[in-house]
Amino acid sequence: MPNAKPTPGKNLLTPDDHALILIDHQSQMAFATRSIDIALLRNNTALIAKAAAGFRVPTLLTTVAEKSFSGPLFPELTAVFPEAQVVDRTTMNAWEDANVTDQVNRFDKGRLVIAGLWTSVCIVGPVLSAIDQGFQTYVITDACGDVSDEAHERAVQRMIQAGAAPLTSVQYLLELQRDWARGATYALTTGIAATHAGGYGIGLQYAKTMFNASEGGGH
Repeated sequence: MPNAKPTPGKNLLTPDDHALILIDHQSQMAFATRSIDIALLRNNTALIAKAAAGFRVPTLLTTVAEKSFSGPLFPELTAVFPEAQVVDRTTMNAWEDANVTDQVNRFDKGRLVIAGLWTSVCIVGPVLSAIDQGFQTYVITDACGDVSDEAHERAVQRMIQAGAAPLTSVQYLLELQRDWARGATYALTTGIAATHAGGYGIGLQYAKTMFNASEGGGH
């Protein structure tokens, strides 16, 4: 019989065991995105960027043909990472650009969390490539988007079949926190959630304002 212990599962993410790669959250890529509302996509992208910055997760931002075609990154990203050295590429598959893989090697993390546009091209490519090379890979599916629901869903399905683990933006934030007794990042987590986590965030604001209540009590 198995023996239950109060320890987290080995596949749960922690702030220090992975790197985040945000791919092509750019104007031109967003114009044709239909699988998710663009305002929601921007919100979710801001959420995970703030989570990564707050928990000090090493993060790589990359663009494709920024000056000649695809345009600037979402302002939510440049606001969170104003000093970031963004890697601009010509390859649709970011993994085929040595500047990207060199940075991944410098991160020295066996786990990668990836999100961006479009799911079926610029996310499938690096995810399948990273898996082939032995990385454990996660995809934040609601910070990705594609030209149709079909394109997005088939891409997610393909990545899952290859071994990638899907998660959502709020799930990513809360998985990094994972215990409300962790006081050092409690305000960070609830602050991000209050701003970006929809009804859950409004609930946090309400409970704090009306009753001075908090997640886990006693904060």
